[in-house]
Amino acid sequence: MIISAIKTKIVNIPFVDPPKTGFLTLEKIDLLIVQVETKEGVIGTGHLHPLSGGLKTLEMCIHEMLKPLLIGETIDNIEALWTKMWKATFIQGRMGITVMAMSALDIALWDCYGRTKEMPLWKIWNGTQRDFPVYGSGCYRGLGHDGMIKKAKNYINKGFKSIKMQVAHCFNNDEDIVNVRDMREEIGEDIGIMIDVNQGWSVDETIKVSKSIEKYNPEWLEEPVMADDFDGYEEICNSTSIPIVTGENNFTHHDLLPLMKNRKIPILQPDIMRGGYTNLIHTSNLANQYGIEIAPHMFPELSIHIVASIKNPSWLEYMGWYDHLWEEPLIPENGTLKPTERHGHGMDFKSEIGSFKS
Repeated sequence: MIISAIKTKIVNIPFVDPPKTGFLTLEKIDLLIVQVETKEGVIGTGHLHPLSGGLKTLEMCIHEMLKPLLIGETIDNIEALWTKMWKATFIQGRMGITVMAMSALDIALWDCYGRTKEMPLWKIWNGTQRDFPVYGSGCYRGLGHDGMIKKAKNYINKGFKSIKMQVAHCFNNDEDIVNVRDMREEIGEDIGIMIDVNQGWSVDETIKVSKSIEKYNPEWLEEPVMADDFDGYEEICNSTSIPIVTGENNFTHHDLLPLMKNRKIPILQPDIMRGGYTNLIHTSNLANQYGIEIAPHMFPELSIHIVASIKNPSWLEYMGWYDHLWEEPLIPENGTLKPTERHGHGMDFKSEIGSFKS
């Protein structure tokens, strides 16, 4: 299980349905794909999709700073390899590029380990193979009032029990309130509505709008203010009955710990790009000690192994961005996902996307 090679590749693939987020223009899926290979010829794959560039910088970080730390090491203790990378990048790291680069390698290392052991990751981590709830995300604000409702109904027709709509950025506060009201009226009381702000409001705005939308019973209000405004999150949580969730833009358990310690956030949403499998498991276990659940941000085909293995799973998020990239996509049925028996994380890019030149 000795690491003999680490390769990277940047690819650009068109979206089937480009997301209209209202603050980012995304026409293509820009991926950094990472392969880790052992001397026995077993290959594990990880990838990053940072949304707003930096792929060449991330690729350089892997080759210059991290690859020399891993070549010749064995993959039988990936937690130790994560710690080795973490300590070696202390000056440049802790957040941002180095942690994202570490995360891609960590995902690839775990995939390689699972394929070496011929086991899926959830089974290696003593998880359970059952159905886990998934919400239909991507009722984008850029679709407008009617478009968000139409997208939500499409999800509901496929069996989803909860959807996520967006507010802010494209709308003023009054328009946001109307959009939430009309979404509730159109889809009924039995469907959960998550509301994503994408850090688009101030604390005062959040408190004001929350008072007006509480009666529509949102499942949660997501990332209303900047991710590092810990005092702001506490003030917001104290002012509304709507569950406030956040975490996708925080890096590792260190950055999420203030949100855990104030015990106001009921669900955290760590992103696997900001800590990899190793730290997401650690973060989940730590959050469990504070009575907090975990709903990983995006990447359900990878995160399914986490939610199947921890004591405090909440939701998985599905947008369907990558379904056309995989040999065998993992697609929700009736609003649920079940982990497969495929080895490692079980996801292989189509050959024209994931193949590397020899």
